[in-house]
Amino acid sequence: MSTARPADETADGETVARALREAPFVRVLARADGDSLAASGLLARACRALDVPFQIRTTSAATADPTVTGNADATDESTDRDDDSLVLAVGHESAPADLVVPGEPTPASVTADETARVLGTDPDPVLTLAGVVARESVPGDAGSEDVLDTAVETGAVERRPGVAVPVADLGDGLAHTTLAHGPYSGEVERLRADLAELDLPAELDDDAHRTVASLVAVQTATDADATPRSAEAVERLLRPYATPDAPFATLGGYADVLDAVARERPGTGVALALGHDAREAALSAWREHALVAHRALREATTGRYDGLFVARVETEVDHTTLGTVARLCRDFRSPEPTVLVVGDDGAAAASVDPVGVGRALSAAVAELGGTAGGTTRTGEARFEAPTKEFIAAFREAL
Repeated sequence: MSTARPADETADGETVARALREAPFVRVLARADGDSLAASGLLARACRALDVPFQIRTTSAATADPTVTGNADATDESTDRDDDSLVLAVGHESAPADLVVPGEPTPASVTADETARVLGTDPDPVLTLAGVVARESVPGDAGSEDVLDTAVETGAVERRPGVAVPVADLGDGLAHTTLAHGPYSGEVERLRADLAELDLPAELDDDAHRTVASLVAVQTATDADATPRSAEAVERLLRPYATPDAPFATLGGYADVLDAVARERPGTGVALALGHDAREAALSAWREHALVAHRALREATTGRYDGLFVARVETEVDHTTLGTVARLCRDFRSPEPTVLVVGDDGAAAASVDPVGVGRALSAAVAELGGTAGGTTRTGEARFEAPTKEFIAAFREAL
């Protein structure tokens, strides 16, 4: 393992555990999303328990080069050195690495949790489950049943009515959540006014939580621009698992923050995933990310094709934020199953179905110039061509 190379096959928890035991140094190359960030934190904590030095770096799916470094126990910037370090790619379909832990079909956080347990360490079940939710799965599904059972038995999570936001202030939480998009998104004062009309008790009981959830569900599904898919998609925000001892109030809220901070402020995200006190910085990044994403979607110019909905973002938006815009558009605004969001030189796509989004984006930039990557359902790209040409190339590849 002297030099990072394209991995021949993806790795399960047993394989990764064997490699970590033998590694003198571990370099984790994580995709910039919530599941990959959670998985990287779980793996790094296991390395720390085994006294194996490590480094975590995050990369956008749209580029093969690391964009931000989050160093834990090392300062060297290289990911391709002539030494015996293990290069581990997390969340990527493929990458220049010794081993690849993909995010599909099993969330990377579940594989990382398995790895930690095989190594005899005690992974944080809440971080694992937050990664599962960030991968748009349900706690207990996608191989996380045992993790959920452990979390419930130990009191780390508790199911309750209400909404899955990371903070106690519901106005703040609902205005900035990216688990849904509705007329309340980005509107803190409007939400606080709506909540005040409900005459809720100071300490919310189950009935009060249900009332809030009903308000959000109705506003989301009946919004003038909502699609039929909105009524189903908003379920991610409802009936949360409370997390009394975690940095954030609910699993869904934790996942939302992880995904936002992985894209918006990766260094803070790495600190958070490692268990450091980065809560306030992470919440600040989450709010900033959400406001930009919701505004971009609201102001986008849209066009509909057979099977594809295109949203052109006119305002200046970083290409990493476009991934959140694409997901929100797919779930709450698109009448088609696949969405492509394009900016001046960046794009992101999201699909309800596993149609090979990442590979279609890669094919488009291979024709026109640029970089791209992703999974079967999501992906991002940077391109070097007129927007119309890129849209046409993506449609052709898809």
